Amino acid sequence: MKKYNVGIIGYSWVATAHITAINKSPNAQVTAIYSSRPHDDAAESARWGSPIKTYTDLNAMLSDKSIDAVSITSYSDQHAAQAIAAARAGKHIILEKPMALSWEDCLMIDAEVKKAGVKVCVCFECRYSNQFMVTKALVDTGLIGDIHYAEVDYLHGLGPWYGQYHWNIKKAKGGSSILTAGCHALDAMLLFMGTDVEEVTSYETKSKNPIFQAYEYTTSRVSIFKFKDGRVGKSSAIIDCIQPYYFHTHLFGSEGSLLDDKFHSEKLGTDHHLWSSLAMKMLDTGDVADHPYQAQFDKFFECLLEGADMPLTSLKDGIKTHEIIFAADRSAATGKPVRL
Repeated sequence: MKKYNVGIIGYSWVATAHITAINKSPNAQVTAIYSSRPHDDAAESARWGSPIKTYTDLNAMLSDKSIDAVSITSYSDQHAAQAIAAARAGKHIILEKPMALSWEDCLMIDAEVKKAGVKVCVCFECRYSNQFMVTKALVDTGLIGDIHYAEVDYLHGLGPWYGQYHWNIKKAKGGSSILTAGCHALDAMLLFMGTDVEEVTSYETKSKNPIFQAYEYTTSRVSIFKFKDGRVGKSSAIIDCIQPYYFHTHLFGSEGSLLDDKFHSEKLGTDHHLWSSLAMKMLDTGDVADHPYQAQFDKFFECLLEGADMPLTSLKDGIKTHEIIFAADRSAATGKPVRL
């Protein structure tokens, strides 16, 4: 069975989680690392337990015909150029969120990937979390009926204690509170409700706490989404909160509701005064080591072997989510609703 050789683009905190998951996959191994900083091949090979060649020239790594795929974990403002270069080099791509910091760049990635015929996995890995896999299964069984309103919120204070704070505060690299982190919540809402969004209205504010004043963009965002069939969703991206990490999920259906790891279902006749509990691993930390990359990457390399598209987090899925993200950004910037 083929084992895919993978090159890492951008050697940082997130890259370490990608390398660990890729190397645990039965169908892939990391054989190369590109970084703007020089690294010792022997030291990196020893660290990761297999031969690794390091590069400070991206084009040199992409020219290596032994590399089948790349994992892009660099700064967000570098994603578009690197993804386009990888596609032109014929490499399959794992692409961290956000795909890019502009809708135009997302469309360029889409065009180049389609031209090259390579496969893409976009890192909305929360779709592969135990929490959201269980939630989606419950929604699909119809136990809470038809969802007419949903709230999915990303609540995570990204202050100086956060590893990426020093660059995340810059608009040219972080973009917005929804692009830098809250996109996971919006993407989850779309997983449960579908992508037929007709209109989005977004509002922004920010904390007065001095530790968040270095941000060059507004750090609290709430967006309201109207779907074509009249349903409504709300997603918040609050990165200036002072509280534990919380991925709030509340789905309201015609036959019941789901709140995080609890639910009520009229179809099951559960007690109106008590929530029923679901046994699931909750999304309760921003530590990338705890993100569900393993399940996502295992599926990606399995799909490559089968010549199939990636389910849940394909390029098509990522493009649709980003279209709605950038509509929300435009609404927040203009103070007006944006129609898709």
